[in-house]
Amino acid sequence: MTADLAIVGGRVFTSVKDGLFVDAVAARGDRILALGEDVFDLIGPRTEVHDLEGGLATPGFIDAHVHPVTSGLDRLRCSFEDCSNAEEAVASIAAYARDHPGEEWVLGAGWSQDWFDRGCPPGELIDEVVPQRPVLVWNTDGHGAWANGRALEMAGITSSTPDPPDGRIERNPDGSPQGTLHEGAVSLVERVAPANTRDDMLRGLLRGQEELLRHGVTGWQDAAVDPLTQDAYRQVAEEGHLVGRVVGALWWDRHRGLEQVDEMTERREQGAPGFSPVSVKLMLDGVAENFTASLTEPWLDSNGLATDNAGIDFIDPEDLGVIVAALDARGFQCHFHAIGDGAVRNALDAVEAARSQNGPSANRHHIAHIQVVHPDDVRRFAALDVVANAQPLWACNDPYQIELTRPFLGPLRAGWQYPFRSLMDAGARLGMGSDWGVSTANVMEEIDVAVTRTCPDGEPLVPGEALDPVDALIAFSHGSAYINHSETETGSLGVGKLADFALLDRDPFRDGPFRETRVAATIVGGRVVYEGNR
Repeated sequence: MTADLAIVGGRVFTSVKDGLFVDAVAARGDRILALGEDVFDLIGPRTEVHDLEGGLATPGFIDAHVHPVTSGLDRLRCSFEDCSNAEEAVASIAAYARDHPGEEWVLGAGWSQDWFDRGCPPGELIDEVVPQRPVLVWNTDGHGAWANGRALEMAGITSSTPDPPDGRIERNPDGSPQGTLHEGAVSLVERVAPANTRDDMLRGLLRGQEELLRHGVTGWQDAAVDPLTQDAYRQVAEEGHLVGRVVGALWWDRHRGLEQVDEMTERREQGAPGFSPVSVKLMLDGVAENFTASLTEPWLDSNGLATDNAGIDFIDPEDLGVIVAALDARGFQCHFHAIGDGAVRNALDAVEAARSQNGPSANRHHIAHIQVVHPDDVRRFAALDVVANAQPLWACNDPYQIELTRPFLGPLRAGWQYPFRSLMDAGARLGMGSDWGVSTANVMEEIDVAVTRTCPDGEPLVPGEALDPVDALIAFSHGSAYINHSETETGSLGVGKLADFALLDRDPFRDGPFRETRVAATIVGGRVVYEGNR
């Protein structure tokens, strides 16, 4: 028997701690045939041989929290990914409007809050370049948007418009809308903007999948699947174009009730090859940068004094316990968004209530983001069998952290941020995701921050929470595969497992850093699906 594919000429990282590195790996069909020295005896005249040229092969990465459909669609609209300041952002809006005269609205995403005072861009900046057409563009984290005067006018937002319970309209001194909308306030404009179509979602998914494959990601959990997104996945899968192995987290509408459990149970049966909608996304709070993340104690003001704002609980904690118990009883996995320590605690309390009511389960509930975790709650992850789903790119002193977060948390809570090492030391399982398009889909950059806790040329953020490179790479492969209930097939390399690989242009363990490492090729089921330049 000969191999269909062999990877040689460098080291192979298995994500199995008993044998982390081997010399080579071979596959036949879509399965791994051999590892190590045995591979060389299986190479025949028709074997497709990939020479790493001193690089590293790893299991295909699994992204445990990502938004490929909307992020792909955003790249096809007004995108700010090449911008670095407010002037360039305004120029991008003007250029998009000029180049797309037939579009009734200018829609897009990706501007950064640190480009603007207090993270709040004024609408008149857009009015100066696009005065007649409505413009609505989301920021990078998806928790706020920038609208021009025409969009606000069409939505009927005036100085007398009250803030919705789950959001805030940024205002000028006279009370008029300033142009920035936070959290649920964005929906006031969205309801009059054109809705996404099925074709939009299909185009977005294919573009998003292309981006993930380019970075060696062969499986993921889509962290916000509404019915239209689910339809897109099913169509792409049924037509044979879904390359990645996907778990869908069905979006829980916080404005509705428990009737959704029956609806989601029905939707869970509407999967497709390579797409399993078996998780439920529960959005518990906002984000730190606009002070909507839920804290156990209030946010501070610019003078370091306590305010009366402890963030927003999007789901009442008592209701959350009932919701999680109901989902857990139906066998759903709960995928929590929790930024602040209050939201993290609410998620843990809800899982504890579900365990008490339903008994132990194998549902693998997990909490994403975990920016601020109270020290009293670190050990509860392992005790409750809750997986920590980390997005490591943010665990550094970037402008968001320096200007919009640390001063308002205060020095004590600033030291509770992204406690990856503490969670692992306390026995918690750790998986990782990118949250692209909030951040990059580049796994190597994500791992670099997990290991260094720094941005380029920056000071480390809580350096004692840095991970060993091996642990970080395992978290982005086997750890996330565990979250997706796919660890017996993917996330690590072993004979009989699926032949999913990322081939790197260097061995970052030897030749580092991870940040400068690139994916040379991505292989799914023994088939090359992306090949770049070395």
